[in-house]
Amino acid sequence: MFSHVAFSVFEQSINDYHKHDSVEQPINNPFPLSEIEHLLYAKNWVDTVQWHYEDIIRDPQIDPVAALVLKRQIDASNQVRTDMVEYIDSYFLQKYNAVQVKSSAKINSESPAWAFDRLSILALKIYHMNEEATRKEASSEHRAKCQEKLNVLLEQKKDLTTAIDDLLNDIENGDKYMKVYKQMKMYNDDDLNPVLYQNKK
Repeated sequence: MFSHVAFSVFEQSINDYHKHDSVEQPINNPFPLSEIEHLLYAKNWVDTVQWHYEDIIRDPQIDPVAALVLKRQIDASNQVRTDMVEYIDSYFLQKYNAVQVKSSAKINSESPAWAFDRLSILALKIYHMNEEATRKEASSEHRAKCQEKLNVLLEQKKDLTTAIDDLLNDIENGDKYMKVYKQMKMYNDDDLNPVLYQNKK
């Protein structure tokens, strides 16, 4: 089941990040560049760093200048995340390129890579909710509530991994087909964001 392979890669990335738990630490991707696991690890690393960016920027005592710098980093990270999803979808397009698509085939509401994007974020939620559910200095009530939430997240993992594997099987069998639509984010583009192109005049 490929979804379980992907989830284990996401977990490895998250665990590797938390060895030092710093948004400044460089990535040390253990997978060969030619393997899809390399791309999945890199995707989750970006997600993990951004997760902690989002924590830091919510500090009520954060210096406004530092917050603005961090907001720019979050914007850049979002663009990288989107690019990584498109790279992963390109992998699947190539992988299933020779599949004979059935005349009855239907398109899915999301591509495989966007489903893996959701799974990557879910892996982060599970990791951090488990931290809260087992945090010794927290109250027993807090831990119990977090355990309830963790149970729901684990159920979501089961459902999402099943749905992803079903989608990949359907594509491989020609029962569904996929397309990759570039996200075309306009706010990062100097030629499409009015605030940016008006300032170029």
